[in-house]
Amino acid sequence: MFHPLRVREVERLTDDSVAVTLDVPPELQETFRHTPGQHIALRRVVAGEEIRRTYSICAPATEAPLEPVLRVGIRLVDGGDFSTYALKELNVGDTVEAMAPTGRFILEPRPGRFAAIVGGSGITPVLSMAATVLAREPDSSFCLVRSDRTAASTMFLEEVADLKDRYPDRFQLVTALSREEQQAGLPSGRLDEERLTELLPALLPVAEVDGWFLCGPFGLVQGAERALRALGVGRNRIHEEIFHVDDGTGTVTSGAATAPTSSTLTATLDGRSGKWPVQDGESLLETVLRSRADAPYACKGGVCGTCRAFLVSGEVRMDRNYALEPEETEAGYVLACQSHPATPEVELNFDR
Repeated sequence: MFHPLRVREVERLTDDSVAVTLDVPPELQETFRHTPGQHIALRRVVAGEEIRRTYSICAPATEAPLEPVLRVGIRLVDGGDFSTYALKELNVGDTVEAMAPTGRFILEPRPGRFAAIVGGSGITPVLSMAATVLAREPDSSFCLVRSDRTAASTMFLEEVADLKDRYPDRFQLVTALSREEQQAGLPSGRLDEERLTELLPALLPVAEVDGWFLCGPFGLVQGAERALRALGVGRNRIHEEIFHVDDGTGTVTSGAATAPTSSTLTATLDGRSGKWPVQDGESLLETVLRSRADAPYACKGGVCGTCRAFLVSGEVRMDRNYALEPEETEAGYVLACQSHPATPEVELNFDR
């Protein structure tokens, strides 16, 4: 369900990014209280066409009775309808429709040693994680390794600097610029697998980190995961979220090689079930949307995970998957926006 929220602030971060803060009325405060790392889907309608995009919450998570702070970071994407609107047209006092926070790329505040490797706007959810866990847990520490093109393109510079000043003994920051030399710190260049494999053991005891959080472009996240696995980090301690896909490839979930000549989808959403024929070439999400406009989705690109559903029966083929972790697919979850029927009958449950 979408809720109309008033824009409280639009803050310019860089030439191509802004932070947008939305007012949360008292009756929706618990609805919009987030866990560090979660995102929200925003919607606007232009000439009868609905545009949805997902953006991570960058503000620290709050607990009642404090008011939740709903602040998201938005970076301009070439040809991006919503990001162009946010940077060039959105003003204080405007209304934006938003869904409740969701997402499983999260850090529940707890004592421990945590680390993140981020690229570009991948800093957004991790900023919320670091700020929240450091504030709530005195026995926690956080190491942030971030990669950006240039200093001028770096989002949330002041917020990260504030964490460094506030928690000098528990917050460690390492910055790499791919297109600009720094006076201090790492030499310029991309943080690829080889570089990270050499760098990380010099920064911190890799084996003692309780949770690694990787967020940013596909290439960076995949390289960081390979580096961590080579350093002996277990898959259960690595958490990933893709913000941008560089090369058009992704994890494909196995299924039947060919689609059936006809297929029927049964889907349960908000306690109500329906059964519909799947039209040729459409995804299972598109099948549901023909009759249920309230079906959850945002990016339709296999990235955000908003359309995650449990595969009750039948088989599906997923075109690509950037959002679900291996344990989720093994447990039977699929992305409806990327799923196509591989058997005559398929049943999904969006409520599980």
